[in-house]
Amino acid sequence: MALQPTESIWHNGKLIPWKDATLHVMSHVVNYGSSVFEGIRCYAHPDGPAIFRLQEHMQRLSDSAKIYRIEVPYSLEQLCDSAAELVATNGIWPCYLRPVVMRGYGEAGVNPGNSPIEVYMVNYPWGKYLGHGDVSEGVDVCVSSWTRIAPNTMPAMSKAGANYMNSQLIKMEAIANGYVEGIALDVNGYVSEASGANIFVVRQGKLLTPPLGNSVLPGITRDAILALAEDIGVPVVEQVIPREMLYIADEVFFCGTASEITPIRSIDKIKVSNGVTGRITLALQREFFGIVGGTMADRHHWFTKVPVKTRAKQPVAV
Repeated sequence: MALQPTESIWHNGKLIPWKDATLHVMSHVVNYGSSVFEGIRCYAHPDGPAIFRLQEHMQRLSDSAKIYRIEVPYSLEQLCDSAAELVATNGIWPCYLRPVVMRGYGEAGVNPGNSPIEVYMVNYPWGKYLGHGDVSEGVDVCVSSWTRIAPNTMPAMSKAGANYMNSQLIKMEAIANGYVEGIALDVNGYVSEASGANIFVVRQGKLLTPPLGNSVLPGITRDAILALAEDIGVPVVEQVIPREMLYIADEVFFCGTASEITPIRSIDKIKVSNGVTGRITLALQREFFGIVGGTMADRHHWFTKVPVKTRAKQPVAV
């Protein structure tokens, strides 16, 4: 999906024009990938824009930074307020928000100690991430030949820019081979996650998902699925999942901020069950899309309302 510019970007406490959000080529983040980031969705509710699980996303951003010894110069409250301000200023919703904390221009070597911390926040229109049809339609995926980053090499619990070089290999290989996404195994050969999404498997009425110890990012949507499954009485087990269980599963789906809940139709050209989205996946989709669409009550208090009702009239030229 092409990136559509908006009027303003938040940078170190101030709103700046989109075109002014630039970096020096010798910034530490350019040379060494030293950044952490978040992906956050803002939905269009009947009463205006509403940001999904904003506090949880900003907490994970802070946690990601701490793991990489990056001191974020803003509190969680300031980051959340700035996200709402950005949506209100640009008048773009539904949208995707991308806060990025990075090490800037200052240190030429690997040691990042003398590089300043830069914080940017961007929002822009964002639609469907995986697949192109109805949300109940499944996608065709593969098991990647690329292994997910191993424990004690790079921290999988941090949503860090450098970690996503691994994700890029998984994604590019899948696309090159005619699939929309790849499922990565961990260093021991057990199911981990996709290039940018967590994975759930339904087997004999139970909802299974790999534990964080399988090099899994602690997904915000993953956590929401766990709560929704409990709401509708579906038993959930976080357990190690062998590769072959993917081929005999009753249902499999991805979840994430971008992918939301995306059913999987086939894996390595083997149909998941009969190739039709299963009842548990559909039930979770009904709950999830009902809540994020504003047609069902926000019973878990997941949304931050943005007090603005004026939309941008046209794309911003740059």
